[in-house]
Amino acid sequence: MSALSAAGRLTEFLASLPPEALAALGADWLHRARPDQLPPEGDWTTRAMIGGRGCGKTRAGAEWVDALARGDPAFTAEPVGRIALVGETYHDVRDVMIEGESGLLNLPGCHRARPLWLPSRRRLVWGNGAVAQAFSAEEADSLRGPQFGAAWCDEVAKWRMAEAAFDMLQFGLRLGTRPRSLVTTTPKPVPLIHRLLADPRTVVTRARTRDNAENLAPDFLSAVVGRYAGTRLGRQELDGELIADRPNALWSRDVLEAQRMAGAPELSRIVVAVDPPAGSGARSDACGIVAAGRKGEEAYVLADASLARATPRAWAEAALALYRRLDADTLVVEVNQGGEMATAVLNQCDPAVPVVPVRASRGKYLRAEPVSLLYARGLVHHVGAMPALEDEMCDFGPGGLSNGASPDRLDALVWALTHLLLVGSAEPRIRRL
Repeated sequence: MSALSAAGRLTEFLASLPPEALAALGADWLHRARPDQLPPEGDWTTRAMIGGRGCGKTRAGAEWVDALARGDPAFTAEPVGRIALVGETYHDVRDVMIEGESGLLNLPGCHRARPLWLPSRRRLVWGNGAVAQAFSAEEADSLRGPQFGAAWCDEVAKWRMAEAAFDMLQFGLRLGTRPRSLVTTTPKPVPLIHRLLADPRTVVTRARTRDNAENLAPDFLSAVVGRYAGTRLGRQELDGELIADRPNALWSRDVLEAQRMAGAPELSRIVVAVDPPAGSGARSDACGIVAAGRKGEEAYVLADASLARATPRAWAEAALALYRRLDADTLVVEVNQGGEMATAVLNQCDPAVPVVPVRASRGKYLRAEPVSLLYARGLVHHVGAMPALEDEMCDFGPGGLSNGASPDRLDALVWALTHLLLVGSAEPRIRRL
């Protein structure tokens, strides 16, 4: 197919096929699957397919199990005669993995016969004698005794007794030359997920809900995906990201989510704060650019327009563009790094814009701590989602960010909120966003 496509003859070839051949081709998993839905090459023991809701994890798991049981040469050198199907409960295995719309009993394709489902015995039986048994992770001891050549574990992040069940399963994976397991799950920061991702024998593939858009209702994409995009819940449930708070961070995602708003009220002040990099080029820090507004005793974070490795002219123009878009009244600029250069660049770009230089006399943590207390008191709200900024906030502890990088977005946020709520400022006029 790829050769025909490269030669520009794929359309011609498909037009020459009879309808039954086109139907068979359309149902063929190897042609329809995305790369992340197919098992990767290599000597792996566990494959973790981490993805968002509706990204096609269940179809990928069912296709893999069916191919192993039938002995499809594209997936296995010989049929795998004993396979474990493990879900949070037996009902999850039956309703999703076996009888579900994308489950083993509903895979399309005229080239294969469905396995026989024996619910009283909790097993599927293929025509060649291969058997897949259904197990509940709630009953870890039921995995004692049976042995398998492969296993499919679905939604392990929500198993209540995850580690006990998964560990017991590993003792039973002892048949054949290469016993393997597939884990399909939307991630949560639970111990088993962390353990799997850190294991060198685990190969990880990732998928987002949007990757499977052709198989999802348009209303779901516009309403649900649009509503939750960028939030902690959306990044976890739709993008398949593992979102975890740092234990000693100054901010938590629960607080940010609880105080998130879809829009801002009428604001009496709006400032754009800039944390310029010390230099420019490939090795420079990012330039933090964050806008926030105030009404009464509360503040509203409006936008994160930070730039990575920007020239002074580029970050100055980005800050001024945000200033104009929000009809702000002040640019707050840290001058520790660039000194007069930072204010000079802004004045060159637009001398009419009022610039308030600020200089740090304390460390980043000491400056950020009183701002985090404003959040704890419910006085700061994020208008919409700002994933990159919020990642820095929830990873910022006494030693800085866990990766050692500079918290440039966070610095700009701290300067903006300090100026609005902690140093006192006049309220010149009302702005409606």
